[in-house]
Amino acid sequence: MNISLEGRVALVTGGSRGIGRAIAIALAEAGADVAVNYRRDEEAAQETVAAIEKLGRKARAYSASVENFEEDQKMVADVLKDFGSIGILINNAGIASRGQTVADTDPLELERVLKVHAMAPHFVSKLVIPHMRKEKRGDIIIISSVATLSHSAQGGPYNMGKAAAEALALTLAKEERKFGIRTNIVAPGLTDTDMGSRLAAARAGKKGMDIHDLDANMPFGHVCSPEEVAAAVVYLVSDANPYANGQKLNIDGGGPM
Repeated sequence: MNISLEGRVALVTGGSRGIGRAIAIALAEAGADVAVNYRRDEEAAQETVAAIEKLGRKARAYSASVENFEEDQKMVADVLKDFGSIGILINNAGIASRGQTVADTDPLELERVLKVHAMAPHFVSKLVIPHMRKEKRGDIIIISSVATLSHSAQGGPYNMGKAAAEALALTLAKEERKFGIRTNIVAPGLTDTDMGSRLAAARAGKKGMDIHDLDANMPFGHVCSPEEVAAAVVYLVSDANPYANGQKLNIDGGGPM
């Protein structure tokens, strides 16, 4: 089983922190060079770049609001100039919605969340695909959420955005396979990130709670780690996965206890 990504270049959106950072580092550990996209936190992005460089791989950080097509155009052009190719695209950037009912949701909030989760992956994929088609193998991963299984109340914008992103992935899986491009979905459950901690605290009504207070009630005795999500991504984009395309991996330990 070959997990080596030697000679391949990955672009990870939202790669400065959390799941995105873990994915970027895991791809580098497998041998890929990595372009790290971030929106505002340059310091965190540079920390991710430094961690990748310590592994002996090339890395650079690129600031872009991925829901802005013009910024995406510049980012992709800069990555191609610096790295020469893009063979792996991880559409990971995401934001949380504010936990309101449909009746109470501000239309601007809906637009904001849908732009990041639905339009941004479409924009970046559109820009990367013509170049990815030139590669021996291409891989696109959509980072979704198990929210698309439950469609919980007070989550309309987020549920809709992730569902749209999954629809994009399934469409790309059919359109691009003739070019050797595989498109798959990785859908984490509650994960030990800043966003996950805020979500857990909000659900429990305990501001500032430690997410690991939930470990005893989680599958396998712990909240999912970003590295466990990243492991699924590395498998899907490697030669260890020759045939899975248009598939979804739920990384939630099998669901609620």
